[in-house]
Amino acid sequence: MGIETEIKFEVAPADLEKLAASRSLRPSNGELATHRHLVSTYFDTPKHVLRRNGISLRVRQAGKKHIQTIKTATNGVAIGRGEWEKRIDGSQPDLKAARGTPLDELLSRRLRRELDAVFSTHIHRTVVPLHPGNSVVELALDEGHIRAGLYSTPLAEVELELKSGSVSDLFRTARTVAELVPARLALKSKSEQGYGLIADQPTAAVSASKITLPSKATLATAFQMTARSVLHHIAANEPAVLAGLPEGIHQMRVGVRRLRAAISVFKELIACPQTEVIKRDMKWLAGKLGPVRDLDVFLNTKVNRLSEAEPPIAGLSDLVSELDYRRAVAAEAAKAAIASSRYRLLILSTLEWIEDGAWLKRRSVRNSQRAKAFAADLFTRRVAKAKKRAKDIRHLNVHARHKLRIAMKKLRYSIFFFESLFDGKASARKLSRYKSALASLQDNLGALNDIAVHQKMATKIRADANEKKMQPVAFAAGTVVGTERGEIERLLDAAEKAAHKLRGAKEFWD
Repeated sequence: MGIETEIKFEVAPADLEKLAASRSLRPSNGELATHRHLVSTYFDTPKHVLRRNGISLRVRQAGKKHIQTIKTATNGVAIGRGEWEKRIDGSQPDLKAARGTPLDELLSRRLRRELDAVFSTHIHRTVVPLHPGNSVVELALDEGHIRAGLYSTPLAEVELELKSGSVSDLFRTARTVAELVPARLALKSKSEQGYGLIADQPTAAVSASKITLPSKATLATAFQMTARSVLHHIAANEPAVLAGLPEGIHQMRVGVRRLRAAISVFKELIACPQTEVIKRDMKWLAGKLGPVRDLDVFLNTKVNRLSEAEPPIAGLSDLVSELDYRRAVAAEAAKAAIASSRYRLLILSTLEWIEDGAWLKRRSVRNSQRAKAFAADLFTRRVAKAKKRAKDIRHLNVHARHKLRIAMKKLRYSIFFFESLFDGKASARKLSRYKSALASLQDNLGALNDIAVHQKMATKIRADANEKKMQPVAFAAGTVVGTERGEIERLLDAAEKAAHKLRGAKEFWD
């Protein structure tokens, strides 16, 4: 088994030419770039058993050679993954060469019988050998297409593979590429893009994936696996945000919150100036996504639902138009942020921080501390704090309820990060009850917080109503917020019940 350590970018075809001509990406020892035409055929069953098990199988033809490659899928954004490569005879897979690989465990008679070509890639590759520092990095500029039956899609990518040396030199080269052209970190491998072509999936929001930690994971490993998963959650929603999909904006915002929560959870492990920069830039990104999400909630959960109220609310249609306009402005600001060089470099910098950050190079006992013991102590402290804050919900002011909601959210994210370490049957039942109580409490506190946010919106709209044509908008905004106030008692009752349920829930980590 080999570990392929690489960073991949998506670029425009014209940018490949710019990179090929750049003096910053030329070998320093007189070596020349080489050119190859590569045809790779990917194999799977009709029900895509290999893909569902996180495995890809391809046979690549380069001239007269045929190379069979088996790869494993990564968990979130990662620069390394397992790779098994062997030269074979012919264009069909040699399953004897799969012995000792993850594919070997799946090779039933039925799978052998059903295995067939599902799609192919046709690539013109320019390979440039680079020598940053004392390392060897192979720069591959790929242009071509992916083909599945009658369908095809263009492909333009940059691959940087570390052949020998340090990951720091690999990231240094990646930063050079990202500064020369508007390159975006590629989250999908060529095989994933091929499967996407088969499914013909439209642009859609991407939800968070489950984090599964090894039972004996160290704290450093737990942070890296968590952060990779959460960074993938953020970056995978770029297309949905750029397409203006409300759920895409929501999911990216959740991803940003989770990364900021992870920084809080692991703060003693990862404390360094580099972490402070990531925190600052994530706060900037959250600020670009927050306004459009708040307007979406106000429009869809409150304002639009009152459009058929009897008697009709005066000025409601004017309010809808005003909020639609403000939402469009906020959405454009979010799109501009995602399209900016600051965002692109933030994603690359965050990946570098996860894989090669200054925190990793410090000698610390926390790096090797067991994640499970750390998580149990964390839950004990955070649950005690949350229970104390939730003791008298009904008499908390808006600010105190907001603090409680944040505490609950941090606790819920902490459980999301570490719950795979507590997967015994008894723990699972207790965990399920805990998560149910937390979800109910957070949902009700969230609804109460939305009302407070909407009151601020209405106040701002009324302050902007300096023209007669805005007065109906201000009136309607005040009316909508007034209807929300009637919901406060019901939400407080539900929050009290959820808090009582949480106080009675047994510790799943004991």
